[in-house]
Amino acid sequence: MEKCAQKLGAAAAQAAIAAVAGKQVELAKEAGDVLYHLLVLLRASDVPLSAVMAELESRTAQSGLAEKASRPKE
Repeated sequence: MEKCAQKLGAAAAQAAIAAVAGKQVELAKEAGDVLYHLLVLLRASDVPLSAVMAELESRTAQSGLAEKASRPKE
């Protein structure tokens, strides 16, 4: 699982670099890598995609400020 997480992190970093550089084709390729490695990591962690989709759905029902305020305090 550690290797999956490393690959996801590397792909995310490359996607961010491509975005900042304005390289749309490269960004699209790296975004594909990010999504792929995220799905692999979710599977390896036994987290169903439906749980992620439910989390995203709950976020669309409230503003970003409300979501941030609802987070547990550390």
